[in-house]
Formats: sequence, structure tokens, C-alpha cells
Amino acid sequence: MSAEDGIRHHYRTCHLCEAICGVEIRLRGNEILSIRGDPADPFSRGHICPKAVGLKDVHEDPDRLRHPVRRTTGGWQRIGWDEAIDEVARRIVAIQAQHGHDAVALYLGNPTVHSYSALLSGAVFARALHSRNRFSATSVDQLPHHLAAWLMFGHQLLLPIPDIDRTGYLLVLGANPVASNGSLMTAPDIVHRLKAIRARGGRIVVVDPRRSETAALADRHHFIRPGTDALLLFAMIHVLFDEGRTAPGRLQPFVDGINELERLAAPFPPAAVAEATGIAAAEIRTLAREFAGAAAAACHGRVGTSTQGFGSLCQWLIQVLHVLTGNLDRPGGAMFTAPAFDLVSRTQGTSQAGHYDRRRTRVRGLPEFGGEFPVAALAEEMDTPGKGQVRALITSAGNPVLSTPNGTRLERALGGLEFMASIDFYINETTRHANIILPPTFALERDHYDLVFHLLAIRNTAKYSLPLFEPPPGTRHDWQILDDIATRLGVHDPKRRPGIGERLRARWLTPRRTLALGLRFGPRGAGWNPLSNGLCLSRLARLPHGIDLGPLESCLPARLGAGKRIQLAPGPFVADVERLARQLSGPRTGPSLQLIGRRDLRSNNSWMHNSHRLVKGPNRCTLLIHPTDALQLGVADGTLVRVRSRAGAIAVAAEVSDAVMPGVVSLPHGWGHDRPGTQQAIASAHAGASINDLTDELAIDTVSGNAAFSGVAVTVESTAT
Repeated sequence: MSAEDGIRHHYRTCHLCEAICGVEIRLRGNEILSIRGDPADPFSRGHICPKAVGLKDVHEDPDRLRHPVRRTTGGWQRIGWDEAIDEVARRIVAIQAQHGHDAVALYLGNPTVHSYSALLSGAVFARALHSRNRFSATSVDQLPHHLAAWLMFGHQLLLPIPDIDRTGYLLVLGANPVASNGSLMTAPDIVHRLKAIRARGGRIVVVDPRRSETAALADRHHFIRPGTDALLLFAMIHVLFDEGRTAPGRLQPFVDGINELERLAAPFPPAAVAEATGIAAAEIRTLAREFAGAAAAACHGRVGTSTQGFGSLCQWLIQVLHVLTGNLDRPGGAMFTAPAFDLVSRTQGTSQAGHYDRRRTRVRGLPEFGGEFPVAALAEEMDTPGKGQVRALITSAGNPVLSTPNGTRLERALGGLEFMASIDFYINETTRHANIILPPTFALERDHYDLVFHLLAIRNTAKYSLPLFEPPPGTRHDWQILDDIATRLGVHDPKRRPGIGERLRARWLTPRRTLALGLRFGPRGAGWNPLSNGLCLSRLARLPHGIDLGPLESCLPARLGAGKRIQLAPGPFVADVERLARQLSGPRTGPSLQLIGRRDLRSNNSWMHNSHRLVKGPNRCTLLIHPTDALQLGVADGTLVRVRSRAGAIAVAAEVSDAVMPGVVSLPHGWGHDRPGTQQAIASAHAGASINDLTDELAIDTVSGNAAFSGVAVTVESTAT
């Protein structure tokens, strides 16, 4: 920080999305005067998106809780920390003593990965809870990515990242990085990076049921019917084999399963999938030839390819495409990062590298991955009686009523719990059901390091941010809350009480010390050598703009898991190909429209909607509908329509637009702030409608259990009479 006319300058990372942009915050005293992009940040280069100003809004939000509260018949009552922690621990122990350890479930929300202390301490807390019923936002977003990475490369975090700064051909499937700032591809200033691809003679092709903001920057855009991306990918792979265009190159000696892939791709020629996908056979062949013929090519498939019935097959086949064309681990292709704090090398060879289907959910028999069950099963595990029924829930930094499928059923189930506690600083659509809410400090009151997003970045960088403000007296950080509950569990249940050595280790090994050790003894660390110029936490703290560690580098086969081989035909994926083949013989059209989601640059799930500057302006929660469908249904632009699915119904304004293909409607996620009992005034005034009152908890990717949000069958009718 520097002082100038009483004004201080603070530099840190914005944690409100995956782009990890550097910001400069100007203050006078404790008043935030402005938030701007930090031009000295070597990664974001001065870029920020509109969400960055939300740091000020959330920090100063009068609706944000600063102390624990208990729900009573007369309303929310302020209570002390010790009383709140003790009640949570006591109720957990009592319910588990009566009904078994699995009667208490844990849900970790998306913001957990934006706090390194919550990420580190959350894993410890989960073990202290002694319950197998663990859930998170992973299984409504990216679980197929992790499953493919573990089965193919040997670690769930070995996620190939498109090297967009050096690629000559970028194929984008079901992703909109212009609105998301990346997403499993941490890429600040994405618009200029995409424009640079074309400026150097490269090409961008977008395949999506909606002509998105990213498509507007592309050379070509192809509409595709929701849920058919795996058919397109298999047809492209068929072309590679059929025309002799496979060229794994240096990957060949450590790849298993190429012949099996050729056999699997044989039933999917472009002509066979053209009608199902809506993309002409000639166009599919052109895509395959362009991808194989580029000097360096990368495919980026995100939410639209993950949150569908064949999400796992999509993520598998994207990496197959990279391997068969020699674009995996190649500059300009899809590469692996080498972060300063390397979660992959720290956990390689342990259960944290990944495991799959060791047990299944009680009601529907959905498989676990990495110790978590799919959250699509959470409501049924609560509202289905019998042995092992979930009777209590702990949520941390999540709002599953608005972010998981069939939120209406989930909120009914929450109302029937014996006990619920939430670690959150808002009374929102989920936490309003809690008996106790424990609010943590906000990001500006704690230090920050992106454990996850440096692992997903398009360039190797490192940055550590000091707290801007001292936490107010009587507040606690997220890791302190989790640690305090875990400790108090041992008080009420002596069997959980750790030994003296474990207690001393836990007391000393705080998240900050864990971070310091991980950096010092990581691949770029100083180690024990005091004369080394390697990284350590104290050095990073003296570099408030961060440090550039260079472009992504080839690292295979050394970085692969056990065996050091790429498995191109993992058993669970091969077994699911038959289900995909049946899609070719299924009906092409029906009376229903297909619902897809969409992302807005000013929004990040549900928790940024209490900032006036991020929700002001035109209504963004509208149902996009193609003019042909609107005319047939008698729907005009701005008409209030009723949208129905098997799961439920909502009312929302229609926006007639040819940006969606005929037969498809699109609604953004994260809205639906009209539930009674919430205490977010701005969000309630801009309520919108929740897409997850329509999505179906029974619709999943059967391999991973990930929720299938994309392609939900709905009917639309005008409410005008």
C-alpha cells in the first residue's frame, strides 16, 4: 500500500469469478473510493469485468450478517459464538447417536473454491463429521471433467487447459467464456485474447444451441441440438480414423486404447449423426479436418457439455480428440499447468487423486466420486424414510435451493429436517431454513490465494493478497468456524476427540501455514535453502501485483498418475457408448421445447444479486425463444409466459430472439429470489425466476451422476388471454 493525500492503494485478486483479475482499490481511511483494474498485474493486465465493483457492495452490504443468529418462532435472534457453535455440535452428535453418522449431510457451495482457507479446512471438517453423505456444487457443474481426468490421466485435477494465447484453432462447445471469463479455463481479459487468435491468422468456431457473446467473436457458429455434443465429437473422431488423420505424435508410446476408439467410433459417421445434431455431415467433416490440420488446436467444452445426459462422454471425447490429433500437451493445444502450490503433486498416489463408485446413494444408487455423492440425490435422501435417511444438514457457502435441480422439492425437504446449520453471511433461499447461521468474514477481511484457479490458468502465475481490512471484533473466519465445530464435536462425543499430537498439529497447521509450506516445498519453492530465489509466502507478500511464471509447458508423461500412461478407452465410458448409440434411433422432435441455461457477465450464480449496480438496467432473467416458436405459440416479445416441466412451473417474461435455435428456449440460472423469509432486499426486488424450479433431479449423466440441466423438456404458453 502507498499513501498519497490520505489515499491508500491496495492491490489484490478479485475472487468473484474464476478469472482472478488483479484489482486496485483506492481508500481513504476505511472508505472504498474506487475499484479499478490493476495494470501491473502480469496476468489480467488491467482488465476487470463489472463484477469487481461488487467487492465494495458485498463488503458494505447492510443485509450481510456479522454475528451468529438462531431461528425462533419470533424471528431471527442474535446469539454468541460459543453458544452457537456448541448448539450445532451438540445437535449433530445427538442426531448421529440416534440415527447413525450418515444421518447428517454436508453441502459445500461454489464460493468454497474462492477461499483457500475454506477449501483446506472444509476437507478436514468433512472427516470430523464422520458421514458418508457429502455433497457439493461440483456435481451440478464440472464433475464429468474430474471423472474424465481421473480415468484418463490418473488424477481428478489433471484438467487440460486450452492454451489460447498460442493456439491457431479454438473449437468452443457449450461454453461462453466471454460471459464467464473462462470457467475451468482461468483467462482474464478473455475478449482480447480471443480476438488475438484471429488477429494472428487463427480461427474460432463455436458450437452451441445459442448464438452467444463468444459466438459473436468467432469465425463461424453452428447451432446444435442440446445434449447431442457427444454424437458430434464421435463423428469427428470417425472422420479422423476414416481419412487417416490420426497423429498422436510424441504421445503414441504412452497411449492405450487407440484401436478400441476406432472400433467405438465406427457407428458414428457424420451422415448418421447429422439429423440428430442438426449439423450437416459436410460441416462435421470440415470441423474434423480443420482441427486435425491446424498447427495447434484446442477444444473447450464447458457447462453445456458437462450438464447434460452425456456429460462424461463429452469430456472424455474432447480429450480423445486432443490425443488423436497430437494436441494434448502441445503448445497451442490443451496443456497442463505447473502451479506454485501444486495440489496434483501433493495428492498424487492418495485417495485425494480420485476414486469412483466405491459406494452408492441409498435411494437411487448413484455412484460417489472423490468421496461425494451427486447433489441431484440430496432431496430424496432427506424425504425418503428408512434406515440412513438424512435428518440434518450443514451447508457452507452454498444456496442449493437455487443451484440444484428441482429446487422446489429440495426446499420442501429442508423444511422437514430435524436440524440445519449454515455457514453463510446471507439469509437466502436456502439458509432461511437453518436453525443456526454462522457468518464468516468477507474476502476483504482475510488473506487470499487461489489454490484452484492457478491450477486452471492459461498461464502459470502466482499471487498472494494480504487482508485489506482487519476483521471486526467478534467475527470469525470460515476456517475458524469449521475448526471450532470440529473441536466441539469432540467435546460432546469423546470418541471423536483427537490425540494430543493431532491436536497440536491442527492448532499449529493453520491454513496460512499450510499455504506457506505448500509454496516453499512446491515445484517452484525455495525449500530449506535460505539463499534460494525460489518462491515462498513472504516473497509473494512483497509482490502485491503477483508474479508471472511463464507459459504452459509440456510435461507428459511425467505428470501423469500411476503407470504414466493415458487411458483412451476407460471402461465406464466405453460401457456408456451403447446408451449414446440408442439416441440415434430415438425420436428427433416432440411436442416439447428444450430448455438450456445461459450466463451473464454481471452475474455469478445467485449470490451477486444483492448488489444494485450488478442487477440494475434491463431485465436479464428472460426466456429467450425463437421467433418461429413464438409465432406458433402466440407469444410476443415481453409477454409473460408460463413454462412447465415434469418438476414444476414458473412465470417469466419472454424475449423473442433468433439467438436461440428453433425448438430451444434459454433461461439464466441463479434467479428466483421471491421466496418468503429471505433478507436480501435488492435481490428480492429483482427476483426473477429460478431455472431450477424446472430442472429435473431425475435427469442425470448416468456415468457420473452429474445433473443434466441442458435439454430439459418444457412446454411454454402465454399467460395473456
